[in-house]
Amino acid sequence: MTAGMKGRWGIAGYGWVARDHMAPGIRAAGGTVSAVADPSPHARARAEAEGIAAFETVEAMLTAGACDLLYVATPNDAHLGPVRAAAAAGVPVLCEKPLAASLADAEAIGAAAAGLLAGTAFDQRHHPAHRAMADAIGNGAIGRPVAIRIVYACWVGPDWSPGEEAHDNWRADPARAGGGAVIDLAPHGLDLAQMLLGEPLVSLHVDLQRRVHAYPVEDGGMLSARTTSGVLLNAHVAYNCAEALPRRRLEVLGDTGLLVATDTMGQSAGGTLERRCGRTGAHAPIAFAADASPFAAQAAAFMAAARGHAHDFDLARDVALMRLLDGAYREALRWL
Repeated sequence: MTAGMKGRWGIAGYGWVARDHMAPGIRAAGGTVSAVADPSPHARARAEAEGIAAFETVEAMLTAGACDLLYVATPNDAHLGPVRAAAAAGVPVLCEKPLAASLADAEAIGAAAAGLLAGTAFDQRHHPAHRAMADAIGNGAIGRPVAIRIVYACWVGPDWSPGEEAHDNWRADPARAGGGAVIDLAPHGLDLAQMLLGEPLVSLHVDLQRRVHAYPVEDGGMLSARTTSGVLLNAHVAYNCAEALPRRRLEVLGDTGLLVATDTMGQSAGGTLERRCGRTGAHAPIAFAADASPFAAQAAAFMAAARGHAHDFDLARDVALMRLLDGAYREALRWL
């Protein structure tokens, strides 16, 4: 893919998600990671060792014309600056979820990127299994949707690290992350529900817990919501679930059947998807591209959007979802 085809990506924040998931996804989708901007000398050195141009700031990277697209994967409280810089340079930008550590910053991101190709990196809406679920729902495979049930949990202790090396666990810092398990994990399920059903959530309630880990953010949460047509959502998200236990499940119940996706939510490809008949209880697998990562599918979709193809990236929609979550989360904090 040539530069003129919008395939050169710059990455702001070269941490583990960007390095281990999004960068390989970009390459698998036919793009290139041409530049990285990170204030960490270690991160820049690692990028340079991989043959990637490294800059200390996003502004320097953009001034150098080193990329056509920008992926922002900094800590949540540092999203606004790179998005503003990309908007000023006219560079399409894909920003990690949650959109920001505060609603004020999310609103500012929405304002800065208005009129620009921009969106939140909700990679789960691009997982092939979840796209297959959306198609099945649209084709009437389970009749009229009634409810969505989600379990999306993991183990993130105070000293959590994605690998052997020392790691800055900013996800347990309320100032940098904006919250804990709910702020990190719940946006995926909320956005996914809207994608699967093709309609927005209009009400949301959140309950928080700080049950296991000794840090100042919640380590678990339960969410309940409703869509415009009355479909109900229940989601359990957690940082206090052992990784060896079943912890990733997505169900969509209809009046004639049930769709069940197991081990699809997360950074990896694969998992299983099946339909269960409401009359007989029979199980039938639904095929999808099990070897395609959600990050590769997301990168491919964003590059196609940058080339003028139809897409479903919508920053205004994402800001509206952030407003809904922020209101429910702030209310829940009163009882934590």
